[in-house]
Amino acid sequence: MAISNIHETLLMYTKQKALINNKISTVMMNMLNSSKQTAEAQSKYNNKVDAYYHEYYELYPDQYEMLVEQAEQDHELELATINSWEEELELEKNNLETQLNEVSTFETTWTKLLQSNIKSDFSYGGVQQ
Repeated sequence: MAISNIHETLLMYTKQKALINNKISTVMMNMLNSSKQTAEAQSKYNNKVDAYYHEYYELYPDQYEMLVEQAEQDHELELATINSWEEELELEKNNLETQLNEVSTFETTWTKLLQSNIKSDFSYGGVQQ
């Protein structure tokens, strides 16, 4: 009876680990997406500044400076938003990894208990005379 209860507990921990690993995978995919968004934002900013240079730099230098400054402010705001999201994702990942370590520790403890119970059943005999 005790062995079957320990098996159930181990299965519960296995399920928890699978769920946590799935959440970690989702967070890691979101971190990858945030890196992609950062690169896309930088590319968009570079293209915009390049277009302003070719359009305004020689003919309208004052307007060029104003447009570049506005583009830079918009770019910095976008990067700050992405960085904030990345920080949240990193925190969530760390929390999930901590949970995974705790569950793994519990699972190891219960596995040792199961081995001990099986060993004692075979050492002392599970059959009564």
